[in-house]
Amino acid sequence: MSNTDPISDMLTRIRNAHMRSKNKVAVPTSKLRERVLEVLQKEGYIRGFAVIEKDGKSEIEVELKYFDGAPVIKEIHRVSKPGRRVYASVETLPSVFNGLGISILSTPKGVMSDQEARAQNVGGEVLCTVF
Repeated sequence: MSNTDPISDMLTRIRNAHMRSKNKVAVPTSKLRERVLEVLQKEGYIRGFAVIEKDGKSEIEVELKYFDGAPVIKEIHRVSKPGRRVYASVETLPSVFNGLGISILSTPKGVMSDQEARAQNVGGEVLCTVF
């Protein structure tokens, strides 16, 4: 099955696993997905992730994070889509819930959070927002 938007697919899998109170979710492997998960882990939205080999195919197993039985990720939305790319300069980077959430960007210096992009004075494609 062909997937035209792998990031959106991963975010939907995470959202669905949270609704079912699952501890782990498996997503297909890609470098971009790994970079987005690294940012989520660094910012404290997921416990961690590991690339595992299963039936000759590699998958990423994401360990979700809960606090007092509630998921840490309240909302996770895709911003830039294949049909409509959304770019932001360092001056126009969106603030998510007045700084309580983060935006994840794909920049020339790699995938990073909006706070890190401001610190490095670089803009890029806004992949998703997390709160």
